[in-house]
Amino acid sequence: MSTLSRVASGRLFERLKLVLHGPRRGALLPLLASSAPLDLRIVGRTLWHAAVVGVGAGLCGAAFFGALEFLQHLLLERFAGYSPLRAAGEVFEADPHVPSPFRPWLVVLLLTGGGAACGLITRLAPETRGGGGDAMIDAFHHRGGSIRARVLWVKALASMATLGTGGSGGREGPTMQIGGALGSLVARVFELGARERRVLLVAGVAAGISAVFRTPLGAALLALEVLYKDGFESDALIPAVLASVVAYSVVIPIFGETTLLSHAARFPFVLAHLPLFVLLALLLALWSWLFLRVYHAVQRRFAALAVPDWSRPALGGLALGALAVPFITYVGERLNAPGQGWGILGGGYGAVQLAISGSRLLPDGWSAVAMLAALSLGKLLAASLTIGSGGSAGDFAPSLAIGGLFGGAFGRAAQLLLHDPRIDAGAFALVGMGTFYGGIAHVPLSALVLVCELAGNYDLLVPLMLAQGVAFIALRNQSLYSSQLNAQRDSPAYRDALLLDVLCAIRVQDSIKKPNAPVSFALGTSTVDMIAHAGHAQDQDVFPVLDENGKLLGLVSSATLRVAAAELNNTGWTLAADLMQAPVVVSPEDNLRVASERMLESSLPQLPVLNAEGQLLGLIDERDVANVYLRAANRAEAFD
Repeated sequence: MSTLSRVASGRLFERLKLVLHGPRRGALLPLLASSAPLDLRIVGRTLWHAAVVGVGAGLCGAAFFGALEFLQHLLLERFAGYSPLRAAGEVFEADPHVPSPFRPWLVVLLLTGGGAACGLITRLAPETRGGGGDAMIDAFHHRGGSIRARVLWVKALASMATLGTGGSGGREGPTMQIGGALGSLVARVFELGARERRVLLVAGVAAGISAVFRTPLGAALLALEVLYKDGFESDALIPAVLASVVAYSVVIPIFGETTLLSHAARFPFVLAHLPLFVLLALLLALWSWLFLRVYHAVQRRFAALAVPDWSRPALGGLALGALAVPFITYVGERLNAPGQGWGILGGGYGAVQLAISGSRLLPDGWSAVAMLAALSLGKLLAASLTIGSGGSAGDFAPSLAIGGLFGGAFGRAAQLLLHDPRIDAGAFALVGMGTFYGGIAHVPLSALVLVCELAGNYDLLVPLMLAQGVAFIALRNQSLYSSQLNAQRDSPAYRDALLLDVLCAIRVQDSIKKPNAPVSFALGTSTVDMIAHAGHAQDQDVFPVLDENGKLLGLVSSATLRVAAAELNNTGWTLAADLMQAPVVVSPEDNLRVASERMLESSLPQLPVLNAEGQLLGLIDERDVANVYLRAANRAEAFD
């Protein structure tokens, strides 16, 4: 082995030492325990904690939703005369007040002031700027699942300042971060380790989404799926489902059980329409690409502005007002609906409801196609301005709205071109919702389930599966969340555990080199002879001491021989029997993790390998362990 190879292998084994042995001697067992999957001894405790998180997230979500509705109603509807479109499940009670006259200038002022308030509030916790999803994902992978407790109230206040004044974003993104912060807080209160803290963070995310979206299964799956581009956080599955169900159960008595969107009673399956859904998925992939380009460009432009951080959301609100208010005014005058919102501001679910079920506000024919397409583009630009400037608003709802509006336009265009009475534009709007967000967030399964829960049935399961598969492939290299990692093996939270898995899978007999028998000594070998023989064994650091029958009696390390060589005048009379230490061995059937642990416990860089009969087969070297792991890692990367 070359000197360079020895150095490289030694450095890699140092990494194994940190994984297997921890920062101090005796730290092995705690580290291994924290890397192992949750076992039965702590499952019950984790589920209890997840239930606590679910109750807390349900109450927080209900309070956040109610406060936000009140603020929007007071500022936008009563003061500014803005009349938002609402989805069927967003209407809770009739408003007895007389509609206020539309004041466009006040809408612009509210958007700007809300952005400024958001910017000032988020100075207390800069990680609450933007949608919240990226910060949550980053906390899971790089911060041991830890989110500061102040995020709970800072994110809530900042989001109310943004969304309560008309910011173009959703409530679900903020509640992802709020729920995650609640899970992290519960873990700190109960003094839990990093492993359980990450699980409770995921459970909190699921509960937060479920509390405001009322889709318990989809929320749980989204919390598990959004962390990776190609995987799930499987350890958190049951806690996430439990927390989501508990949060849903807390919210339903308050706001009711109605699904968010109303729709046709049935969506019959028509085989001939599947090519249309494939075409929709391909067009949505291009539309998603455009959204991500615009969104990231806005982020870069605002980040480069030489202004205080707190003022950027205010400038984003001002730009949004300049974009949205002229559109609202112009279309309102044309359709005799002054101040009527079209989903450009807020989450946009009312506009999606328009695309699904139609309305007297929506014109007929190609005018409807053009209007829905324009609304989709307007929502794309509006959401980019709000979230890209640092406004505290979710990217989840705008993504669903952009995709739903585009799908609604596509479905109506298909009706006009094909003259097929079986085409339901609402079906394409719902499929567009799930496909757009599922593609850019790499959450195809959870987006599919979310849309089915929103629709209240699974009639669109097959078209959704087909469209999601096409979009997932087409958007393989695009992502809404920059903190997403490819899979568990890429996460610092799992890298050490995956390293241990590799070591456990490889046996010693598959790793030792057997070119020549190792240099060994008899009990009576003198120090002078041992030093001379050791000098010719450049790759050997441990020397077995054998009896006349070849039975292993002990080991002499090269470090011991170096000390003896320095004091040769005083130790010339010593023998191998005087310098040897008790034997530490492994068998051919042991795995490399066992071998590594014994090397570290004995401070020996090599160990003898003995078969069942006690015969010496060779030596296993720390460099062998490191090289085997490196080859396995390279094979995994090549496979990817």
